[in-house]
Amino acid sequence: MAFWWPLIVLAFAYAICRFLFMLIPPNVPSIEVDASDVMDDRNQIQENSFIYIPPRGRAQQSDTKVQCYEPATMKYLGYFPALTPDEVRDRVAQARKAQKTWEKSSFKQRRQFLRILLKYIIEHQELICEISSRDTGKTMIDASLGEIMTTCEKITWLLSEGERWLKPEYRSSGRAMLHKRSRVEFHPLGVIGAIVSWNYPFHNIFNPMLAAVFSGNSIVIKVSEHASWSGCFYFRIIQSALAAVGAPENLVEIITGFGETGEALVSSVDKIIFVGSPGVGKMIMRNASETLIPVTLELGGKDSFIVCEDADVDHVAQIAVRGVLQSSGQNCAGAERFYVHKDIYSSFVSQVAKIVKSVAAGPPLAGRYDMGAICLQEHSERLQNLVNDALDKGAEIIARGSFGHIGEGAVDQFFPPTVLVNVNHSMKLMQEEAFGPIMPIMKFSTDEEAVKLANDSKYGLGCAVFSGSQRRAREISSQIRCGVVAINDFASTYMCQSLPFGGVKDSGFGRFAGVEGLRACCLVKAVAEDRFWPYIKTKIPKPIQYPISENAFEFQESLVEALYGMNIWDRLRALMNVLKIVSEQQNPPNNTTTTNNNNNSRRRND
Repeated sequence: MAFWWPLIVLAFAYAICRFLFMLIPPNVPSIEVDASDVMDDRNQIQENSFIYIPPRGRAQQSDTKVQCYEPATMKYLGYFPALTPDEVRDRVAQARKAQKTWEKSSFKQRRQFLRILLKYIIEHQELICEISSRDTGKTMIDASLGEIMTTCEKITWLLSEGERWLKPEYRSSGRAMLHKRSRVEFHPLGVIGAIVSWNYPFHNIFNPMLAAVFSGNSIVIKVSEHASWSGCFYFRIIQSALAAVGAPENLVEIITGFGETGEALVSSVDKIIFVGSPGVGKMIMRNASETLIPVTLELGGKDSFIVCEDADVDHVAQIAVRGVLQSSGQNCAGAERFYVHKDIYSSFVSQVAKIVKSVAAGPPLAGRYDMGAICLQEHSERLQNLVNDALDKGAEIIARGSFGHIGEGAVDQFFPPTVLVNVNHSMKLMQEEAFGPIMPIMKFSTDEEAVKLANDSKYGLGCAVFSGSQRRAREISSQIRCGVVAINDFASTYMCQSLPFGGVKDSGFGRFAGVEGLRACCLVKAVAEDRFWPYIKTKIPKPIQYPISENAFEFQESLVEALYGMNIWDRLRALMNVLKIVSEQQNPPNNTTTTNNNNNSRRRND
């Protein structure tokens, strides 16, 4: 017992020291970011503010400016240049030059960069959320959940574990290479390119940027033409934090534009990350094949939400409505197909209908609304077409939310939260990604049927399974072909930033977030070296040295069996044969030597 007392005292003292150390606030400098030109001045003179009317029926691809407006009010925000291919290549070249310096930076410097960002985000949550709300139409609560919390969680995970997963990882060397030391090294790729979507403009920029910069890369991000106004402000935050730690000026670049801009980015970088539609994702792949760069595609989903009869209906109903209405349903990991067991179908439908009827949609900064606007012009019309197709095939609307006061010019930017029943898989609503606040509910009888319905989709991003038995929920989810699973919850996997995020099928491939996403920003290099250098060096065995001996294959056969034989006796017998052959090669018989000498003499005489 006397032996353990000192260890216990030391452990206790260590714990006390760690606790006291935690009480000391880190020395993190504050940064100043000019936001005077993006703050919404509600006392603005009327003639300086006008409603923007986007051209209907045509894309802006040929325009030289990216026009920006508030979806919830159609108020004009300004414009940004649509960069030409040459301008994009110049930005990438500058980022590449900056990366050569940054890859030599210490993890201490990189962590300080993250802490500065984290401090700014926490102190300016309202500003960040308001800008996201104005540019995409989401509510402040939706912005806080999807922009602030997810980003802070990623920063915190990188601070805690990032360095650990980027250090060399030692691996076993196997039987044949016992004398070797094997490891995997993670080196920066160079310049990462990211083409990100508009639905979470803050997080979609910070998510790839944090991983790229922390792993020693530079990054060039093309923001969506539908969220360029917010993206360019968020860029100021990054620039200020980089300057505060003495990082190269062009380490992170934000570019604006349309398809031509994105194509030029793909052809110039060392890896591309794309968040968007399957159609554009396939184009990205084709372009990336020209330079054979790695690609990560996150292409949306049609996530299933399965509720078994032993689930708590009151508890699940609130989660279900949040899952479908978060960010007005404009959420790649949103719940889009609801499968509810027949025994609780009626009670579940009744509960969610009651909640949805209480939801009011309106301009998020103009009043207290539960849900905001639809970001993309004409998307409300597409959502209504999906609903109409379902109604024509027998579906029924049982609940809809209400609208608040909406400006005349922004009426088309809103869609009411909608609950439909009597749906089936012949309807487009159950097959196509809706990306809107529509909740189609279908009943099932058995777990096998639920699994079959969930897998009947071209998408495979995620699913949520609810049951009073976690074992049953795990069994169901294990049979669903998708990349992320939440048991008795919705989208909780994304808040666990140690986990990878991504899907299969038309939802794309590759992963961001977690260890896999961080290391995906790296050149993964396998290294093997002599364990006891210079005392033990690799040497080619005599029988297989050039010119090879007559019993070289016999030597190889015995060597293989000695290393991998099925039992110890076979391996010992083979080892003895290996040693015998090597010994014979080292000490050849005299008659063989005489024969070789005679042959050499004969050649000289010839």
